[in-house]
Amino acid sequence: MKILKINKKNNLSIFNETLKVLRDGGLVIFPSDTVYGLLCDATNKTAVEKLITLKNRPVGQPISVFINLKNIDQFVEINEDQKKIIREILPGPFTLILPSKHVINKILESESGTIGIRVPMYLYIEELVSQFEKPITATSANLSGRSPHYSIKSLLNELTEKQKQLVDLIVDAGTLSKNKPSTVVDLSKSNIRILRQGNANFFNSKIFKSKIPEETKSIAKKIFKNLFKKSNQPLIFIIEGEMGVGKTVFVKGIGEQLGINNIISPTFVIYYEYDIKISKIKNQRSKLIHIDLYNIQDKQEFMHLGLESYLKSNNILCFEWGEKAGDIIELLKSKGKIIYVKMKYINEKEREIIIKN
Repeated sequence: MKILKINKKNNLSIFNETLKVLRDGGLVIFPSDTVYGLLCDATNKTAVEKLITLKNRPVGQPISVFINLKNIDQFVEINEDQKKIIREILPGPFTLILPSKHVINKILESESGTIGIRVPMYLYIEELVSQFEKPITATSANLSGRSPHYSIKSLLNELTEKQKQLVDLIVDAGTLSKNKPSTVVDLSKSNIRILRQGNANFFNSKIFKSKIPEETKSIAKKIFKNLFKKSNQPLIFIIEGEMGVGKTVFVKGIGEQLGINNIISPTFVIYYEYDIKISKIKNQRSKLIHIDLYNIQDKQEFMHLGLESYLKSNNILCFEWGEKAGDIIELLKSKGKIIYVKMKYINEKEREIIIKN
């Protein structure tokens, strides 16, 4: 059993070593957006059986997998209604139960032939799944029936020497934020069921469509105006989407609602701050902080940004490339109200904007 501590300088070498272990049919303990997970090649029967032995998992209990969202229809049966739901909530802290196409090893499936899929908003897992190009098990790294682990130390204290020998590699990212395990949603039948409630609320979302930048701004203004009236907490917008989809335009809409008309993308400086000209409280100086996480590589970099100092009453924080905010999401949740904004291309001229709070 090899233990490697991940940091900015060695993350590439650790990824390469993790990929090698997975390709060789090994087991890896790896950080995720919720808890430490136990990873192996979900198509490798020997590796899956090794995982089942380590967890002491009863036969017939399914295990979910991490997949690449672009390849989802290779592994599960999905109709148009299910695709719409998937677009709304993934990536994120959800496990979706869907009928399996049986590409994944059958040991991981339920007795009814369904499989749980995960697409987390967590950079390390996203990169790993993308590079591995096959599904990876997404089960928590704890013995069956025991509590999940947020640190490697607590995990190792639970394992016997024999169990430790089954683990080929441990990637240590320190103590993880104490998020609940993912919300489990059964989409395999016509009636949607919540099987386990995590931090994320499955049902609270709104969908908008935009064809021009001014429509995107109007949507942002409408959403922001309603939220700004209701809360004195800092409002935190986690904005996800591909390059050029309109993330900065969305922030400009919020800025204009606050009397700020000079917002520009902070890609090369990480963030800009703006004085809010329209305040709810007389003589209170509030700020809009516009953050671009595109160039952030690991959670150590967040420590040097000083963002916590901006998590004050009536401040607004807008994170572009919010997919990379997983390492600080628990801090943000504890200090303010989070609004998730997922922006996607429908076609060359039209965008879909999904709002969850």
